[in-house]
Amino acid sequence: MTKKSYRLPTLYLNPLPSFVTQYLKTMSKSHPNNKKPDLSNKRKSRILVVTPEITYLPSGMGNLDQRMSAKAGGMADVSASLVKALYEQGADVHVAIPNYRKMFHTDMKEIFDREVERISSALPEKRIHLAEDRIFYRRSKVYDLAENHNTALAFQREVINNIIPRVQPDLIHCNDWMTGLIPAAAKRLGIPCLFTCHNIHSERLTMAHIEDKGIDAADFWHNLYFTERPDSYEEARDSKPVDLLATGIFASDHVNSVSTTFLYEVVEGKHSFVPDAIRRELANKVYAGCASGILNAPDESLKPYSDPYLEHHFNADNFQEGKAINKALLQKKTGLKQNPDAPILFWPSRLDPMQKGCQLLADIMYQTVADYSELGLQVVIVASGSFSQHFKDIVALHGLEGTVAVCDFDEGLSRLAYAGSDFMLMPSRFEPCGLPQMVAPKYGSIPIVHDTGGIHDTIHHMHYDGKLGNGFRFEHYSPTGLRWAIDEALKFYQWDDDTKKSAIKRIMKESDEFFNHQTTAAAYIERYEKILGREVVETLHNV
Repeated sequence: MTKKSYRLPTLYLNPLPSFVTQYLKTMSKSHPNNKKPDLSNKRKSRILVVTPEITYLPSGMGNLDQRMSAKAGGMADVSASLVKALYEQGADVHVAIPNYRKMFHTDMKEIFDREVERISSALPEKRIHLAEDRIFYRRSKVYDLAENHNTALAFQREVINNIIPRVQPDLIHCNDWMTGLIPAAAKRLGIPCLFTCHNIHSERLTMAHIEDKGIDAADFWHNLYFTERPDSYEEARDSKPVDLLATGIFASDHVNSVSTTFLYEVVEGKHSFVPDAIRRELANKVYAGCASGILNAPDESLKPYSDPYLEHHFNADNFQEGKAINKALLQKKTGLKQNPDAPILFWPSRLDPMQKGCQLLADIMYQTVADYSELGLQVVIVASGSFSQHFKDIVALHGLEGTVAVCDFDEGLSRLAYAGSDFMLMPSRFEPCGLPQMVAPKYGSIPIVHDTGGIHDTIHHMHYDGKLGNGFRFEHYSPTGLRWAIDEALKFYQWDDDTKKSAIKRIMKESDEFFNHQTTAAAYIERYEKILGREVVETLHNV
């Protein structure tokens, strides 16, 4: 294998809070998880990635790889791309995922079994490990509120009882509350775990419920996180619930959130919706030097020069011509007025007023469009969610047809909107990581964002000369704050062509370089090596 060296990005790193920096300095020399790994041991370590969601698996990991699609949200894209990057960089990576047979389009058992046989014969060992249970077979979507608990327990039962003994991993990488019991069980076996928090949602179940589904919690009950202090196994079994996300954090050797800033926002108590148990356990990990932030990255197909959804491709060198063609096509498909000079604001995120800040745009949309009527300002929303009807009502009330387009989410239209728009709107109240703010600048659509969580780690406000920064960031979460950032963006839109072109070209190139899964995989591999104290892949030991 050709030796490579992958460096982690430094351009968009932000300083940690002072109390964290001071504490970690005192801990860094003494804590075992922060010691430099011993790379003299050349044995490649085996990593088991456990995820309830995945969109695809890399070619070479089995013949079912391109059929497997179990997606509910961003974690699916991230899990798939991370596994692919780890595998391509030489890691001995295995995947455990529920056998969502219906979603894999293999409803007939005979066909499915035949495909599994072909995987085994095509590889020296099986790398795709499907958790088997009837509860997975009939599902047409990953999450169902009526069955989420039972589905999560069935998945974890199969991983604990069957997949871990078969794979015999050196390290297990778990994801979110649906895998929260696995670090507790793995600790009994002496297998270290990395636990990734993509979100802060959790569920609570009694040990009685857990054991009734086939997981022998009595064997590792002291590694579980109970909502009340347990006096004994017998006393706690029926009456004191276990918090699954808090358990994953508590029992793991290292925990990471999907952005550094969101991790410290939680620890510092800046988000009232975060349960105290989650905040405390994350704080304990931070204070012990066992927590970090590792940014997600967009799916690799999200590149304007190769996007399979685009008819007209472009790159940083010819983006002006490419974006002009895509803007005209976007205006045609969404019913916007054909105006090549009109700046377009694009909203790509689900229309969830609790998190995404839709109401901020609703409050200022009519006045903003009116104030910039001479520029011909247009707004295109390609997203679904509870707030959609409010935007449609505003359009109808003020006669904004042709100026504002509100469209349900469609993957192809969303990709076209990235390519044809000038700015991307993302005024999230909070954001564990976020992906649109990393996707948009790849396409030359400059982000207009609220300064929070993963957005803070990825978007810096544009400097006056366009030589630094990659977006327009407002600090105060309010309609006024969003309007200020839009005003700043539209000032930039009216810069002279050469200066503006130079800034956009720089942003596109930097985004393509830094926002990718090779960078993310390098960060995870570095973390795996620190946990294990030995190398995971030879090519990355100098990260």
